[in-house]
Amino acid sequence: MPRIAAAVLLCLLPLVASTAQTLPPRRAFDIATGPVAGTYFPMGELIARVVSHPPGLMRCELSTQCGPAGMIVSARTSDGAVANVRAVNDGIAASGLAQGNVVADAVAGRGAFQKAGRQTHIRVMADLFPEEMQLLVAAHSPIKKVADLRGKRVSLGNANSGADVIAQQLLAAYGVRNVKVVRETYEISGGLLREGKIDAFFFLGGAPNILIADMVSRGQAKLIPIDGPGRARLIAQVKGLSADIIPPGAYRGTGRLETISCHTLWIVKDSAPADVVHDLVQALYHPGNRALLEQGPSPAQEIKLGETLSLLSVPLHAGAGRFYREAGQLPPPPVKPAHK
Repeated sequence: MPRIAAAVLLCLLPLVASTAQTLPPRRAFDIATGPVAGTYFPMGELIARVVSHPPGLMRCELSTQCGPAGMIVSARTSDGAVANVRAVNDGIAASGLAQGNVVADAVAGRGAFQKAGRQTHIRVMADLFPEEMQLLVAAHSPIKKVADLRGKRVSLGNANSGADVIAQQLLAAYGVRNVKVVRETYEISGGLLREGKIDAFFFLGGAPNILIADMVSRGQAKLIPIDGPGRARLIAQVKGLSADIIPPGAYRGTGRLETISCHTLWIVKDSAPADVVHDLVQALYHPGNRALLEQGPSPAQEIKLGETLSLLSVPLHAGAGRFYREAGQLPPPPVKPAHK
């Protein structure tokens, strides 16, 4: 080796060693989401991109815009809400997305969790966005309302997904019996509807959705309203559901459509370190990340601090609670009286 090159290398070695020593260790944190064609997977990917803090990312080094240093957050597919709650409660996933009504059932040990019992380790990080229930039938189908599903072949989504849970409750509230239930992913359900092998399928997610938009624009499917007395009964029976609309123009040639919606929560296990949860939630709502959310897929634009926190009916994680108090969204904890 030439003397000059050797000298340069010797000079650089201490700098390289020093840099290596100062880099934070890499840490992994995953988000259990849902099927690829649903809302949860792309939203999980977006949240992961917003809050991750890989070494050397400039926007993370300049502020509290990202999560803990060295934290690499990733989204993973899953069967949906019920599976995500169980995975988080059992420590199989670090965090997950699930509808608020499903999480409330899990904490209470009812509904899909009646056999498994109360999921006592679930805590909330954030109330993220609303999801609309969307009911699709073939474009030329005679089905015009929920009651017309009697005796029909209907896909409720993945078994034990949020769509499955709410669709079952919906059919019961409308008094629709003798449905030939199919449980398949949204992608498979779309294919079955196109092939005439099912008559309808329920989709729970932000509107517009790419899969539904494609089927509607190609003249393969149309949306059916979820309205009337059946909807009123459903909302009265299931806490966490509310009347909503899919706005006109959300899908090509589709006007205002009555439906129901629920809110999606970002959940985590109670044993997750408070400082980690605090920093991840802080990054999610950091003003510097607003543009990333605004440019994301629907309903990322709905992730806003302070709009839905009062609706939470499940305990907050201590780290998240600290952030919301710092942000003025929660009152400070009560002061314990001094012992005399």
